[in-house]
Amino acid sequence: MSHVRVGTSGWSYPSGAGTWNGLFYPRRRSARAGTAGFDELRFYAEHFDTVEVNTTFYGQPRAEVTRGWAARTPAGFEFSVKLYQKFTHPRMFREAALTRAPGGEGGLLDLLAQVTQADVDEFRQGVEPLAATGKLGPVLAQFPASFTATAASRDYLDSLLRRFAGYGLAVELRHRSWCDDFGGTLDLLNAHRAALVQIDEPKFRLSIAQNRLPNVTGAYYVRLHGRNAAQWWRHDRAEDRYNYLYSAGELCEFSEAASAALAIVKKAYLYTNNHFSSKAVVNAVMLKSQLGKPLDGVYPPELVEAYPEIAGLVRTSAQTPELLPVSRQLE
Repeated sequence: MSHVRVGTSGWSYPSGAGTWNGLFYPRRRSARAGTAGFDELRFYAEHFDTVEVNTTFYGQPRAEVTRGWAARTPAGFEFSVKLYQKFTHPRMFREAALTRAPGGEGGLLDLLAQVTQADVDEFRQGVEPLAATGKLGPVLAQFPASFTATAASRDYLDSLLRRFAGYGLAVELRHRSWCDDFGGTLDLLNAHRAALVQIDEPKFRLSIAQNRLPNVTGAYYVRLHGRNAAQWWRHDRAEDRYNYLYSAGELCEFSEAASAALAIVKKAYLYTNNHFSSKAVVNAVMLKSQLGKPLDGVYPPELVEAYPEIAGLVRTSAQTPELLPVSRQLE
């Protein structure tokens, strides 16, 4: 299982009802408590060997930031980086641009929404520090459910994958039309050696159907969003959508599929995106256990108390306080 990596989608959830503070991270960050200099990424990397970066969806990656990420993580750690929304969600990009510049609707915004080589170059420059240190995992192109398999969409996807040739690519498609002609979809992705992302989320009439089989030999990529169907489209806060904890039995479906895939692919990546109240951390721990991967790091007792599913799987600071980072010992 040395070629399978398990992590969460994002590592920092400091606010909201589903914050990780007080569960996976310290509740308070103060000099008096000894946690003012607590580094979430460093602590996260003591427990997992990969993370999926979501912040790059909302803004292009910047070299000065990714250089810091590389410096704060151990050798062998990998970041899977999501493409900026302009590449995959042009409508969302236009709406965001309108909020930044009211009254700017019209031809200028349509022009801005067109992907240019400068956009591609900016992304490449932003992730270069990760690539240079061997810490860049797959580049994720996550498309919305509204992205349907029209001729224009296929042409755009083909063009986008050509622009990012040279990276390990993973593509998340959600609309059923992409599996209506599944052979054509796989032909398109396979031509670019791009992995079709295996996604788990509530299934609706127009949701894509998937067989959990790898389509390329380079990588197998899985994203678990949770199965909170009741709050998927109707919720008070966006984080409510991801308020779901997978059972051990539900996770076996994916650990078994990943184990089988490793007979075909070079690497497998499994990310839990059900981030509400550290549920992603808990399920990532459970997946690692099912895959026979070592459960590195020391976990806060608060997390185990909240989620007895991982009791007996992980070490806690209550059991081995001498193994905690200094910042946690002083908490």
